[in-house]
Amino acid sequence: MADTYSKKALQQKKAKKKQDKQERREERKTNNDKGKSLEEMTVYLDEYGNITDVPPEKQKRSKIPVQDLPEGAAAAEDREYTGIVSLFFTDKAYGFITEDNTRANIFVHSNKTREPIKEKDRVVYEKEKTPKGYAAINVRKIK
Repeated sequence: MADTYSKKALQQKKAKKKQDKQERREERKTNNDKGKSLEEMTVYLDEYGNITDVPPEKQKRSKIPVQDLPEGAAAAEDREYTGIVSLFFTDKAYGFITEDNTRANIFVHSNKTREPIKEKDRVVYEKEKTPKGYAAINVRKIK
């Protein structure tokens, strides 16, 4: 019994698909990158942060005179900031200070103030990093 045109076309399509799959399989076998050694896959960074394949022991390094190195770590600045108490709940003993420069709201608690404060007071304070953001410490009024 003779095959119809659509049956032949379907068989040809399946045969082509099978052949393409076989070609892809052969190509993957020839271009296999999985067998490389660890040394071939390892890369290093040079002194300027560029990627290179030369290990650090064999790289040329520039010498820096000892006089050019800074002595000790830089001292952290305890800057004082100014702002206005935008909101303060006396019954709950906390509030917020709006910073003059950045307009950021900084949390303040009455335990961290040197003198009692209220809303719309101009204050000077230091910032302390907390898990929830910055908090004001050593808060005092500007007279």
